[in-house]
Amino acid sequence: MALQPQTPQSQTASSTTASTELQAAINEAQKILREVAAQLPATVTGLERQMMIGDMLTRMDETSKIKLLSLTNNFLTRMFAVNASDIDMGGYGSQGFIWYRIFGAKKPDPSLSKYTPDETNVLIQSLIGERQRTYLYENRNLDFSHMIHGENGEFRRFRADAYFDLDQLALNMRAINNTIRPYKNLELHANVTKALSLAHTKDGLVLVTGITGSGKSSTLDAIIDANNHSVDGHIVIIASPIEYVHKSDKCIIRHREVGRDVLSFKDGAVQALRQDPDIIMVGELRDPQTILTALEITDSGHKVFSTLHTASAVESIDRIIGETPSVEQERVRNRLADTIRCVISQKLVPSLDGKRVLAKEVLLAVPSVRAAIKNNNTGEIYQMITEGFEQGMFTMEQDLKRLYTQKKISLENAMNYSNNKRRLQQLLQMQPGTEAQA
Repeated sequence: MALQPQTPQSQTASSTTASTELQAAINEAQKILREVAAQLPATVTGLERQMMIGDMLTRMDETSKIKLLSLTNNFLTRMFAVNASDIDMGGYGSQGFIWYRIFGAKKPDPSLSKYTPDETNVLIQSLIGERQRTYLYENRNLDFSHMIHGENGEFRRFRADAYFDLDQLALNMRAINNTIRPYKNLELHANVTKALSLAHTKDGLVLVTGITGSGKSSTLDAIIDANNHSVDGHIVIIASPIEYVHKSDKCIIRHREVGRDVLSFKDGAVQALRQDPDIIMVGELRDPQTILTALEITDSGHKVFSTLHTASAVESIDRIIGETPSVEQERVRNRLADTIRCVISQKLVPSLDGKRVLAKEVLLAVPSVRAAIKNNNTGEIYQMITEGFEQGMFTMEQDLKRLYTQKKISLENAMNYSNNKRRLQQLLQMQPGTEAQA
């Protein structure tokens, strides 16, 4: 029998039924949370209380676990309805609310129920397995990824971080875009594109830097995607956790998640050398060992992409050198000068339309920049960037001025997000076309 088209009345009825079923599922999950929390003795606190919750979840039946998972997935699904990038819950700081970051502003959602610390402790621990719980108890922190399945076989991925807040568990989850920002939207000079492309430059280190939440991963994914569709090769991605999952096209792409597929960034980078790669993406240069390993990989003739938590290109250079032992710094300085190709430092600035827009600083390793690094004169590099517009370089202040003059951001936000406010003031007072000579 052929299906009849739905009338407006039948569509309304279906929507009402789905809403009723969803509320019933939420009520069941909340009941489970209350029952588990009620079993916890008041005399057990701290880590021991968390371990007790873990034991209770281990013994819980699968049906109850699925109901708890569905409750969290409902919170995550709501992120897309309200255009949220992040969700936070649990711990003392949340005060029982579910919080969302929407276009840069993080606020509690009063339309959702409040939860006690023990209820969110249970909810957070229900997302992870026994080995992950053990790691969380020992390290008081756990990075992991989470995925929810939608209709038509689609899925959405999230980067998650569980941590302790006054003996209670707290959780942040960030939605990972299902689509990649087109590379052309980065608006980079042809010289920069050559430095980023395996087709033009076979080796060297490329850094994308910025504070947490500045879009570094999205920029790296755009660069990886551009290489994937333009040149034959092998890309190994080592991240904690894996965010966007690339589909191999002209490149075969391997995804190795730290803690799941490999033990550490350093181990992943070293092992990658035995996997015949052309590009190795190391999610973050977190420590001296990983920094030295990345430099060794570039020395061996590979192309390496990575990130740093720094606010400017010059700070990124100084940070890499400063993070290494003092006895190694002279050698690291020379190796970095030889291997660095490009540094992109970026920020997401609130825009006049209530969203956010990308502001960035671009450094290319031209001969004068390499000499400044080798001679420990990194303080001269900012001026080189300022004067290097025709080569493809520009400072954060120059880009903020561009966004302001294009009426994309306010003057207040241009000043707030600048690294050098005095320099931005000077740029704003200049006549068009005189920046390069200043």
